[in-house]
Amino acid sequence: MSENRWGYPDLGFGVGLRTVHYQHILANKPAVDWFEILSENYLDTGGRPLYVLDFVAERYPVVLHGVSLSVGSTDPIDFEYLRKLKALSRRINARWVSDHLCWTGVSGLNVHDLLPMPYTDESLRHTIQRIRTIADYLERPLVLENPSTYVEFAASTWTEWDFLATLAREADCGILLDVNNIYVSSYNHGFDPDVYVDAIPAERVTQLHLAGHTNKGTHILDTHSDYVIDRVWELYRRVFQRMGGIATLLEWDESIPAFEVVHGEALKAKQHREQLEAQPPVPLVDAPAPEVYAAV
Repeated sequence: MSENRWGYPDLGFGVGLRTVHYQHILANKPAVDWFEILSENYLDTGGRPLYVLDFVAERYPVVLHGVSLSVGSTDPIDFEYLRKLKALSRRINARWVSDHLCWTGVSGLNVHDLLPMPYTDESLRHTIQRIRTIADYLERPLVLENPSTYVEFAASTWTEWDFLATLAREADCGILLDVNNIYVSSYNHGFDPDVYVDAIPAERVTQLHLAGHTNKGTHILDTHSDYVIDRVWELYRRVFQRMGGIATLLEWDESIPAFEVVHGEALKAKQHREQLEAQPPVPLVDAPAPEVYAAV
């Protein structure tokens, strides 16, 4: 069991703040451990959304999770976006700031999707430098999530898990380990998700994501529109056995049910943890770290 590199706390079991649940949260102040906030929803807004955000931030721990940082892009870093993100994180006392290991466009065009990275030495060097610059500006470590993917680059010379592990160590950033995304990508690309989990450095993981998805038979879409499946719960249990308690967030972003349903799904993670804690510990050996990359 490892504590993360920065001593970020295990916040417990949280859910995403969604507009369809605003009224329930304001009226009932539900007994949820913490909330994750989609950064872009609050960067250029006021009125009711910001009122609700301030209400939540005064009463619950919150973290920021974005989709526009584009750490893998070749476009210049958007420092105006970073300025707004930094101000928002200070306003709500965000416990940490996260985004995705991806790129979202080129030549100033944002395609509003999380595009897969080529896992090469060149892209590793490039992304390490960008992460360092971003973290310096934000004055806090950046936390990056492994995205779900549907295609891969033929030019890749790294596995995704070794690329992510090496990137986290060399750029000194955190990892938001999305357990559902590991399963989705393993199904789409044919790798063993257990190998992925075992390769991730526990001391870098500050948060976990769980979600449902849509299985199309030939591939899986990461829709966040259903309950977590048994195989993803198995992976979550494996993560806990290797890494111990880590802040866990249940994502449900399409066909969103009542707040109690979403929160109940998050609390299933607590039940899995409690079951494992009641059992004798089973030691799992970490996979050896890949050869340390000579960072620039």
